[in-house]
Amino acid sequence: MKRGLSREQIPVLVARDRNGHHFDMVIPLANAKTIDLVLPQLLGDETVLCTDGASAYRVIAKKRGLEHRALNQKAGQHSQERIFHIQNVNAYDSRLKEWMRRFKGVATFYLPNYLGWRRLLERHGRGLTPHIVLRCAIDPKINS
Repeated sequence: MKRGLSREQIPVLVARDRNGHHFDMVIPLANAKTIDLVLPQLLGDETVLCTDGASAYRVIAKKRGLEHRALNQKAGQHSQERIFHIQNVNAYDSRLKEWMRRFKGVATFYLPNYLGWRRLLERHGRGLTPHIVLRCAIDPKINS
C-alpha cells in the first residue's frame, strides 16, 4: 500500500543497460553495504552509474570511483543532459508490478522464481515457447 521502501515490500535490485542487458535480484536490505556486494560485479570500467537519489548509490560510486548521475524524480528531474536517465529501470519496474498483480501477492520465498519467469518474458516476449522455458529450466546459464 505504501510507495517506496517499507516493511510491506521486499527490496529487489534492478540494473539495466542500453544494450538490453538486465539483472535483478532479491536483496535482504536496500542499503549501501548490501548493494555494494552485488552491483560492482555488474559494472564495467567505463560505466556511468545512473540512479535514483538513494544515498546508497552515492556511497558506492564514491567508494568505487565511478561517475555517478543521481536523478531526483520527486523534484521532477527525469534526465540529465538528455542522455542520462533511469527510464529503462522504471519501465521494467512498472511492467513487473503490473504483471505480478494477477497473482494477488507472492510469497517472499518464491519471489526469485517470479523474477526469473519475468526475465524470460522480457527476453523472449511472444516468442517464448515451452521448448525455451524447458531449456532455461534445465540450464539457467542458457541465454536463448
